[in-house]
Amino acid sequence: MTMDATRYDDGSITYPGHPRGPGGSEPVETIDLSEYIAEVVTWTTSTATPPGVREPNTLAIVEFEVDGETVRAIGQATTDDLETGDEVRPVHVDELREPGAGIREPESQSWDGYRFEPV
Repeated sequence: MTMDATRYDDGSITYPGHPRGPGGSEPVETIDLSEYIAEVVTWTTSTATPPGVREPNTLAIVEFEVDGETVRAIGQATTDDLETGDEVRPVHVDELREPGAGIREPESQSWDGYRFEPV
């Protein structure tokens, strides 16, 4: 499993990727962010979560540096013991939420993804 960001022909990088970059440029490659360390920009803890999402649920906005470009991502943290400026790495988890909770059919989508773990 990879955490794919997209590089565009003008050098910009976004996560997630899009058919066009921020300046309208074409995608040229993907970059696996799970191979990089990020820094926590900010974080919050939600205590009123949607069905099937752990409670409390700490979320972080993190910033990766890839070849001189910054790439931001938002996602769950593995712990609520997190501070702005902490270094984190993406870790794959099989279920970001409980597939049987909520209104979606469990087979209708994948439930895995990445959480951010302090280094």
